[in-house]
Amino acid sequence: METDLAFVWAALIAFAVLAYVVLDGFDLGVGILFPFVEEEAQRDDMMNSVAPVWDGNETWLVLGGGGLLAVFPLAYAVILPALYVPIIVMLLGLIFRGVAFEFRWRTRRGQFLWDWAFAGGSTLAAFAQGIALGALVQGIPVRGRAYAGGWWDWLTPFSVLTGVALVVGFALLGATWLVFKTEGPLQDKAYRFARLTGVGTLLAIAAVSLWTPFLNPAFMHRWFAWPQAVFTFPVPLLVAAAAFVLLRSLATRRELAPFLAALALFVLSYAGLGISFYPYIVPTSVTIWEAAAPPESLAFLLTGAAVLIPLILAYTAYSYWVFRGKVHVGGGYH
Repeated sequence: METDLAFVWAALIAFAVLAYVVLDGFDLGVGILFPFVEEEAQRDDMMNSVAPVWDGNETWLVLGGGGLLAVFPLAYAVILPALYVPIIVMLLGLIFRGVAFEFRWRTRRGQFLWDWAFAGGSTLAAFAQGIALGALVQGIPVRGRAYAGGWWDWLTPFSVLTGVALVVGFALLGATWLVFKTEGPLQDKAYRFARLTGVGTLLAIAAVSLWTPFLNPAFMHRWFAWPQAVFTFPVPLLVAAAAFVLLRSLATRRELAPFLAALALFVLSYAGLGISFYPYIVPTSVTIWEAAAPPESLAFLLTGAAVLIPLILAYTAYSYWVFRGKVHVGGGYH
C-alpha cells in the first residue's frame, strides 16, 4: 500500500507540474513576445487574451510545490537548496509580471515601464524555470539525505541550453495561443512568430534530447537498452508527428491546430523526461519511495487532493469556457 500511495502521489505531482507548464506556458509566451509588437492596441489585445486566466494557471505551480513539500519532504529538502537561485529569480519574475497586469492599465506616462515588467518578468521566469529543469536533469549530488553540491552547480552549459529552450518553447505556445485568440494584423504577426519559434523549439528539443542521454549512464540505458527501447521508441515518432502537424497547420493557416500541436510537443517532451527519471524523483540519487512521507500522511493528504484537484480542474475549465472566443479590440483589463 505504501508503494502504491507513493506512486499515486508522484503521478499527481507530475500532473500538476505538467498542467502548470502547458497552461502558464502560453501566457508567459505572450509576455515573451510582447517587445516584438510595437502597436499599443495590439499589445492591449495580447494582454487581454491571457488576463482572465493567467492567475488561475499559476494555481498548479502552488499545488506542485506545496505537494512536493508535504508528500516528498526529502526531495523538497534536497532540491530546494540546490535550486535556490533560479527559483528565487523565477518568483521575482512572476511577481513583476503579475503586478504589471494591474499597473499597466492605471498609468499612461509610466506604461512603458510596466510593458517591460510584463515582458521581462515573463522571460526571466521562463528562463529560470528552464535553468532549474536543466539542473535537475543533469543530477543533484546527495550525501546523507542532504544536498552535497555547491552554490553554482545549477549553472552549466546544459542548464543554459534548457533555459533558452524553454523560453523559445513558451514563445511558441504564446504565438499559437494568439493565432487562436486574435484576428487581423495581430494574428498575422502571431503566425510569423509561430513559424520562427516552431523551428526554434524543434531544434531545441533535438539538442536537449541528444545531450540528455550522455549526462548519465542510467538515461542512456533507459532509452537505448533492449527491451526498454521498444517502449521509448514511439516517443520520438510522436514528436515528429506533432512537429508535422504544427508546421502544416501553420502553413495552411489553421487556428486551433497549431496550439494543440504545440501543447502535444510539450506533453511528449515531458513524457520523455518521465521516462528518463523513473523511478527517481531526484535523478539518480533519491527514488520516489525513498523520498515519500509516511503512508499515513500520504493517505490523509490524498483525501484532500481528491476534493481539491477536481475543484481546480472544474474552475479552470469553467474560466476558459466563459472567456472562450476571440479577443475583442478595445477591451480592457480592470
